[in-house]
Amino acid sequence: MLTVPQRIQALREQMQSHGLDAWLVYSADPHLSEYLPAHWSQREYLSGFTGSAAYMVVTQDKAVLWTDSRYWVQAEAQLNGSGIELMKQGASATPSLEDWLKEQLSAGQAVGVNGLALSVAQALSLEESLGEAELELVVEHELLDAFWEERPALPQAPIYEHEALYAGLPRQQKLAQVRAAMTGLSSDVHLISALDDIAWILNLRGSDVEY
Repeated sequence: MLTVPQRIQALREQMQSHGLDAWLVYSADPHLSEYLPAHWSQREYLSGFTGSAAYMVVTQDKAVLWTDSRYWVQAEAQLNGSGIELMKQGASATPSLEDWLKEQLSAGQAVGVNGLALSVAQALSLEESLGEAELELVVEHELLDAFWEERPALPQAPIYEHEALYAGLPRQQKLAQVRAAMTGLSSDVHLISALDDIAWILNLRGSDVEY
């Protein structure tokens, strides 16, 4: 099994082969969940930091991780010896992700991120901010599969029904409530992508995340 420094070096090799000068890693999955199935714990795998809220950037000569004050002590301990610098998110002297990238990179360089773990709003905001420094945002690649040995598979456990006795209302009534709210907003379609919202409305449950 690779150590954290070895994982970062392997990532840098993949970055180089794809023409990328920086790689962003968020704590997210395609549904933008906060608590992730093991398959999508990319930031935890790369850094060894197990807190639920953090993001990191790797360049060819630096690796940095931002997390908020809830996790500063934990992050300092878990990042010790990894070569990853802790950015204390919220502290006055800590630069934002975008400002740090603009300072470290030069015009014409490319910043990569797995677009499946990025919201449209995040992508547009990043693209605009990085564009001010003539940096390119690349969202097409997934680099970790090349070296993440024994990466956990996507969850395969069956979905099961959460009975109305315990859910409070049957799904038909919940759907009716959603449709009534849509009517009040003159809306024809309401897109729901958050897994917890889908589970609540349809009275369905799974076991993707352990509690």
